[in-house]
Amino acid sequence: MKAHFILYVADQQKAAEFYSAVLDLRPTLDVPGMTEFTLGEDAVLGLMPVAGAERLLRLSMSETSGPRAELYLVVGSAAEYHSRAIAAGAREISPLGDRDWGHTAAYSIDADGNVLAFAEIT
Repeated sequence: MKAHFILYVADQQKAAEFYSAVLDLRPTLDVPGMTEFTLGEDAVLGLMPVAGAERLLRLSMSETSGPRAELYLVVGSAAEYHSRAIAAGAREISPLGDRDWGHTAAYSIDADGNVLAFAEIT
């Protein structure tokens, strides 16, 4: 099984540039309507413009004031990923710290209201 996680974004190009900088990856697919980053053998992060998602799903996605989704990635250096997210324009929600579920994690939020969590297993 391969999992695709799709975030709905206001500006596909801006979001692609942000995630490319944060993940330190180049997109494996970048066409009008979808940008994808391969996160591993079994996981892909997709970025789809809200307008395209509304057409595809035939429903309206009103702007929300709170977070839309959370992308929780277990990585080798949570501090490095978190720093890249902040440098690329994310806003810090919670600094790197030990969590009671056995991870050290840091949280930020991107311009589209998606929460980014970068974690290491402690």
